[in-house]
Amino acid sequence: MSERVVLIDAVRSPFGKAGSLYSETRADDIMVRTLRGLLERNPKVSPTAIDDVAIAAATQSGDQGMNIGRSVSLLAGIPDSVPGYSIDRWCAGALTAVTTVAGAIAMGQYDIAIAGGVEHMGNHPMGEGMDPNPRYLAEKLVDTDALQMGMTAERLHDKFPHLTKARSDAYAVNSQNKTAAAYAAGKIQRDLIPVAVRSTELGWGVATVDEPPRPGTTVETLAALKTPFRPMGNVTAGNAAGLNDGATAAILASESKANELGLSIKARMISFAFAGVAPEIMGYGPVPSTIKALAKAGLKIEDIGLFEINEAFAVQVLSFLDHFGIADDDKRVNQYGGAIAVGHPLASSGVRLMINLARGFEERTDVQYGVTTMCIGLGMGGTVIWENPNFKAKGAKQ
Repeated sequence: MSERVVLIDAVRSPFGKAGSLYSETRADDIMVRTLRGLLERNPKVSPTAIDDVAIAAATQSGDQGMNIGRSVSLLAGIPDSVPGYSIDRWCAGALTAVTTVAGAIAMGQYDIAIAGGVEHMGNHPMGEGMDPNPRYLAEKLVDTDALQMGMTAERLHDKFPHLTKARSDAYAVNSQNKTAAAYAAGKIQRDLIPVAVRSTELGWGVATVDEPPRPGTTVETLAALKTPFRPMGNVTAGNAAGLNDGATAAILASESKANELGLSIKARMISFAFAGVAPEIMGYGPVPSTIKALAKAGLKIEDIGLFEINEAFAVQVLSFLDHFGIADDDKRVNQYGGAIAVGHPLASSGVRLMINLARGFEERTDVQYGVTTMCIGLGMGGTVIWENPNFKAKGAKQ
């Protein structure tokens, strides 16, 4: 039995700078509040009707361990009859959680599932607890650069010298400007779930907006920043996503169950794909994964009207755009800004892309298809192609 998979809703916590906004808040508590907020605004979805909960984290220990998919479900008040599990595909954790439950829905085994991700990079610095096998380096399976994400971005600059630091800085400023405009128009806040935060110095508070954005950023200020990964390099703190804390969650369902329950549909899943590249140029992963996803969908890049590309590094996005002949400032790309501005809490980010794409679908009824895509550490990319349920063909009756 085959079912069409649809996105019902998606939300996220405000994103914080690592060890700042959420410095005294547990990762699982951020995830719990996000889950509760998702269910609170979807009262037609009975918690007892949820078939599974898949939650991702790149570091699965401490407050992100203990099978976080199951543990946060119980903490969020989801009935103990609903199972849960954890996912790890590094940056693409939440994206993989979505595609994994989507496979079960498509097979007719699930009707409704929750997928999401959390990362508290303040509590769990990137690479914490990892013990890379010496064979990686001894057998030259990878270069040392492959284990340092900033160096993989510098490698992309080497591979594509026409993707200059100036272009990366200009792209980063544009991301900041688009995020500022989206905030001014109230377009980002509507999908943020307020989260209680604790500070020994300030007491209790409520996180309601993203902490990382730097409105007013200019190319002149970015040009003056240091290049920490390589002397006279190209990658800076200004043209890359920061280290962040935050959580995301989404409800996926079969289209038949959504219609039966009278649930609104924000997007229909058309295809998805993951692909590998040389780990040293990790950021190039979205190119082959998008090529695969397009082929599976029977579509061409020209059919895509909106793109949500995770901005781990500006050069990584530029390499994707360059391959497909898309301008650096194409208005179809990251219309509300991206991770360079709002942050990239690793395993949570895939669902943030879906949130933005779904909102774009609401505004752009002339767009039929959209893409969410991201690069993944150790040389991978992941892409999901979605159809706009609000699409109106040119000339169609309103």
